[in-house]
Amino acid sequence: MIYRESETVGVYVRHGAASVPATDTAIRKMIRETDGDSYEKLRSVEQSLVFTSAAAEFGRRNVPFGAAQMRTLGFVSVDGVYTNLGLLLSEQCVHTVKAAVFQDTTQQIFKDRHEFGGSLFSQINDVYDYLDMRNQTRSTFDKLLRIDRRDYPESALREALLNAVVHREYATSGSVFIKIYSDRIEFISPGGLTNGIEIDDIMSGYSVCRNANLAAVFYRLQLIEAYGTGILKIFEAYNLAPKQPKIDVTPNVFKLTLPNLNAIAASVDPTPRDSVLRHVREHGSINRKQAEELLGVSQTAAGVVLKKMVDSGELSKSGQTRQVRYFAIGN
Repeated sequence: MIYRESETVGVYVRHGAASVPATDTAIRKMIRETDGDSYEKLRSVEQSLVFTSAAAEFGRRNVPFGAAQMRTLGFVSVDGVYTNLGLLLSEQCVHTVKAAVFQDTTQQIFKDRHEFGGSLFSQINDVYDYLDMRNQTRSTFDKLLRIDRRDYPESALREALLNAVVHREYATSGSVFIKIYSDRIEFISPGGLTNGIEIDDIMSGYSVCRNANLAAVFYRLQLIEAYGTGILKIFEAYNLAPKQPKIDVTPNVFKLTLPNLNAIAASVDPTPRDSVLRHVREHGSINRKQAEELLGVSQTAAGVVLKKMVDSGELSKSGQTRQVRYFAIGN
């Protein structure tokens, strides 16, 4: 949308409740979308492409990979030249994923950094191995029972990585950044949401795919499922966690943050059960709302504490839905 203010003419875009000047990147994006051009369908500048990783990925899944399949899937245009989709999945791919590990919750001290290049197929495999190696397993004990839990749900890591690679904007330069802190991982990919899509739409399972051909290839290889399910799976993996994943979006960037479950557990008051039991002894019972206020935590976190206490035999549960109350065993 173009506005005239005084003597200045510019391109403005809606960002929240305000209209702000569009960046050069946003303007180019609007022109491409208006013209109907899709980056992945355009002719690749580089035509000497090698598909070693692609052939291996197709082979692992027993999916044919030859000239006919490359044309059908969009690696090759109707004119017989390689497209940008072919470039992305070839060893000559110019886009990368950069990962960095920091010592604590800030970016002051680097512990490790790595840049992953080559075909997107080799990138997703190599990056996942890198993340998996740093996804530590920590053990706790509930009486004599040992409980092992990884810092991050494996399914959430997988979906976050695939989301960053499949849905990023490839028409602009820049890498996908993955920042690993002591309490979280951030997946930062170029390109905001596609036109007409809001965060609420994503959370309801609705999606408009920026790179439809790339997504179709990943779907064919069973790397992703139906469009729009990845983000939902991530939040499902954190269903009972006291802290949820977070999405931040600007016109040019999409950032997904996964909380470290073990870091959250370590930061929580180690005696919430004592507080709950003290309240029950003094007042006879407790409900989830009272537990929230008592412990100063979210509704989900309070529910987790109460459920664990029921499972361990410290509390009994009576009532349905909002009328549920918890009692000390024997009361």
